[in-house]
Amino acid sequence: MKFVYKSLLALAVTSTVWVTSSMVNPVVESYGSDLNPTITKASSFHVPGFMSDNKDFAPLDKQIERFMRREMLQGASVAVARDGELVYAKGFGNADNETNQAVEPHHLFRIASISKLVTAAGVMKLREQGLISLDDKVFGVNGILNDSIYLNYRDKRVEDITVRHLLEHSGGWTTRWGDQMFMPTIVARSLQVPLPVSKSDIIRFVLNKRLHFTPGQSTYYSNLGYMLLGEVIADVSGMDYEKYIQTNLLYPLGIFDMRIGGSHLHERAEMEVKYYEPTPTFYVSDHKGDTTQVLRTYGGNDMHALGAAGGWIASSTDLMKLMLAIDGFDTYPDFLQAESVEAMVSKEENKFGPLGWRRIRSHTWYRTGTLAGTSALMARADNGISYVVLFNTGSWKGPALANDIARVMDRGIKGVKEWPDYNLFEMDNTWSSARKRPQVIY
Repeated sequence: MKFVYKSLLALAVTSTVWVTSSMVNPVVESYGSDLNPTITKASSFHVPGFMSDNKDFAPLDKQIERFMRREMLQGASVAVARDGELVYAKGFGNADNETNQAVEPHHLFRIASISKLVTAAGVMKLREQGLISLDDKVFGVNGILNDSIYLNYRDKRVEDITVRHLLEHSGGWTTRWGDQMFMPTIVARSLQVPLPVSKSDIIRFVLNKRLHFTPGQSTYYSNLGYMLLGEVIADVSGMDYEKYIQTNLLYPLGIFDMRIGGSHLHERAEMEVKYYEPTPTFYVSDHKGDTTQVLRTYGGNDMHALGAAGGWIASSTDLMKLMLAIDGFDTYPDFLQAESVEAMVSKEENKFGPLGWRRIRSHTWYRTGTLAGTSALMARADNGISYVVLFNTGSWKGPALANDIARVMDRGIKGVKEWPDYNLFEMDNTWSSARKRPQVIY
């Protein structure tokens, strides 16, 4: 198997993104001066799915296929790593039912709230660059978001909200009257502004209301808090949130395909799957205010506004690269400093749970993601096994589906009696070079 694996390098698939020389990492070739940045072509490696057609993985394949039939899930992408090495990357079902296009590991999926882990890692990178502290205040004259449009707030307690509060969902908001990120019509009516509403509209809307609890005194899962963190990253870095994450976190790791996704089908990115909802399907108002009714999957949710809280699209293998770079293991040198990785999961430092990660249970770190048309799960276990599972189909179970996914993966992985001695990421020169010479981009 090892000989076959090495002989198939030439069959690897790549795609391209375009960056300027100011975004370049050690493995991206560019031409031009700092004063006159040129356009540079960067390749993103795609692991071929057939590399995991290994009989030793039959128990895992069987568990995934059975689960997809039972839950009526159309397509899936799965990546598994062992001791820091990618040993399994495979697609299941269809990326597009209408064309019968099969899922490959390089296909991009909406990752929903896994985006929060991406954002948290970006905040920790800013801290390492000396640009932010987790104790920095977010609002008020001395806060990070001290633009004049945010200084007319109803509840003075917002001045006490810190970056850490947003990371640990203790900023003071609940969804008692609805999730602020999914109520554009109410926001527009309250502010008397047209649809679609902007992120600044949503922020002004919540600042016009009283907090539901004192910051730092309780916790309640908040999409709003992570949207705010995206604005914090943009303000502190002086860059667009998405570009900061890409150039300071993703590109140095050889991850070039991740981006904020579109809301409508016509905004579907190259290599992005189609999304499907469970039946019966309901139609909702378009977030842009169009009179036509749309599927929540395509137009009901504003993916750009969700951004830092739930708007990223990614492949399972790229998410695995990211997880291995922040997992705290020494099998590969982490891109984040050890102090940053520990700060994200420390029970002593974090009063209300891990930062970015959803939960830590039974020696495993989990990050879930759920959105209309999307179900996703990342897991990193103390025994060295990590996995990423992405589906392009929603479920009426909602976030509870993640528990079923975890059980399926645990059973399937337990059935693998012999692990291969190769690392699929070694096929990727970009990954190998980046891991040997990690470099921060300022």
